[in-house]
Amino acid sequence: MKSYMQNLGRSLQLPVAVLPAAALLVGIANYWLSFGPNVIATFLLQGGLAVLGQLPILFAVGVALGMSEGKDGAAAFAGLVAFEVPVNVLKPDVIATLTGVKVEAVDPAFGQITNVFIGIMAGLIAAALFNRFHKVKLPMALSFFSGKRAVPIMAAFVMMGVTAVLFFVWPPVYTALVAFGKSIVNLGAIGAGFYGFFNRLLIPTGLHQALNSVFWFDVAGINDIGNFLASKGVKGVTGMFQAGFFPVMMFGLPAGAFAIYKNARPERKKEIGSLILAGAFASFFTGVTEPLEFSFMFVAWPLYVIHAIFTGLSLAFAAIMHWTAGFAFAAGLVDFVLSFKNPIANMPYMLVLQGLVLAVIYYFGFDFAIKKFNLMTPGREAVTATEDAPKVATDASDDKYTVQAKQIYAALGGADNLNVVDNCTTRLRLKLADTSKIDQAAIKATGVPGINVLDKSNLQIIVGTEVQFVADALAELKNSNAPVATVAPAAAAAPAAAASSEPGVEVDFHSVANGRYLELNQLSDPTFAQKMLGDGFAIDPTDGKIVSPVDGTIETVFPTKHAIGFKTAGGLEVLLHMGLDTVELKGAPFDVKVKEGQTVKHGDVVADVDLDAIKAAGKQTPMIVIITNMPTVGLLKYYAVKDPVAEDAEVLTATTK
Repeated sequence: MKSYMQNLGRSLQLPVAVLPAAALLVGIANYWLSFGPNVIATFLLQGGLAVLGQLPILFAVGVALGMSEGKDGAAAFAGLVAFEVPVNVLKPDVIATLTGVKVEAVDPAFGQITNVFIGIMAGLIAAALFNRFHKVKLPMALSFFSGKRAVPIMAAFVMMGVTAVLFFVWPPVYTALVAFGKSIVNLGAIGAGFYGFFNRLLIPTGLHQALNSVFWFDVAGINDIGNFLASKGVKGVTGMFQAGFFPVMMFGLPAGAFAIYKNARPERKKEIGSLILAGAFASFFTGVTEPLEFSFMFVAWPLYVIHAIFTGLSLAFAAIMHWTAGFAFAAGLVDFVLSFKNPIANMPYMLVLQGLVLAVIYYFGFDFAIKKFNLMTPGREAVTATEDAPKVATDASDDKYTVQAKQIYAALGGADNLNVVDNCTTRLRLKLADTSKIDQAAIKATGVPGINVLDKSNLQIIVGTEVQFVADALAELKNSNAPVATVAPAAAAAPAAAASSEPGVEVDFHSVANGRYLELNQLSDPTFAQKMLGDGFAIDPTDGKIVSPVDGTIETVFPTKHAIGFKTAGGLEVLLHMGLDTVELKGAPFDVKVKEGQTVKHGDVVADVDLDAIKAAGKQTPMIVIITNMPTVGLLKYYAVKDPVAEDAEVLTATTK
């Protein structure tokens, strides 16, 4: 299920990627039109709305394409067919004909049948049909309809059945949402808060539009947007179901996005920064939040629930204070500025103050949750060390992406082991015959930041924002069943003369605890034993007093407290990992004495560890020290240290190469 949801989240990135541009067009056009009619502004407005108004169909096609094997165009076409069937069969005029009533008497639910939920559902059904039947072979007389051609046809028939179900199911679902909306209107400011919470919570399904219709339009007599734009109603009350969104869209969510950026790994901040900046700008300027929200709503769903809670609190507080503003499009800067022209707006400038406070709440709330629960927001995928890449046969015409793809292809075992090539915004997502057959070291050697073996058949390779080019080249190799062509390594060349006589940096490594010294290959965990994270050593401790192995700065204290990252003045990045598989203990046995940014000397106590609690949980207690940013380190000597805090303690010396 987790893998399925991650694939869905990745598939949604395709339609979401176009939203910032569309939102920018609409935002500029709306601001321009506020000064009067303008042909160019109208042209820009319609261009932006052409995209934003077709979100359901974009999701249908995007999800079908992204969830299908090989991301095949036939699946995307099937997604289009699957979407068009229910939204056209169940539109009001057709329902009127089917039921023999006037269009005005048709259940209003069918007026809202074209929504993102239907689009995503159609895309998922189309992708499932493609994956199951795209290789089907029909009898000779029907062979023209075999294979991929059969999928859109099947989609049409399957969606007729789904449409029949929706004919009965959709009206009560819609009615329930409307009834829910009406029930919370009488709660005043608290009701506004509930509305804000469920507005965000329903966005992944697209059903928020049905809820919005209750509060923003004239479904239940509230018509908050219409009344605000017409300056009707009570000043300080009209607009209460809109005002609280401005602090969230303009300040809160961009601040939360910055927390996501801050928690990305340093080597990935540049690539993640472009995604976050574009989403934050769209949210602030136009109020379009989907580029940000879809980037984490599936891969870090607890963070999205927190976002929904903060949104509800914002709407409730603005309603309590009677600070109101409204929008014609969304709660971004453009509509906020335009609100000042509306006489029914009440102290809208105070929403800026509320937004600044909310930005602090969002930033620290997101930052805490990401660290506390180790949420895999964009840029937090694990990375590992690399080594020299193996040589494979290449052509003079091969670009760097093709060369990297060939190296990965060879390390995977070629087409015999590679079943499906897929990718998201930064990662290759591969389905293999057997992940145990891959050469992990060779994959790392291609220069990728890291790999993640999910199970026997699923492998992720973190490439970066240029992953699409590598994925395309890898898919071409697979589809052509290209042989694995390697080149024998050349004889070792004499080492080049040093470019500088500057000596290597020497760093003294001290024991982290009283106990017995262990080589990494003595550990039972292959990740450490095979030095996949880097070289180092371990101590089998006799007590729980754990001290710093180096002089340096605390870079990271892991949310689960089982690991601490150090950085020395010479630039070495050192990981202290306390125990094996202790991440599962969620910090219970660890009392960490240091915090990020703190300067420490070797021998300073960094943690008190309950060794008995670790053993009682069935875990092992070695204290492991790893240098994570050096492929090779000369571990010269180590002498057993009875008292690691003593001034005359013997040391382990590592010399950079």
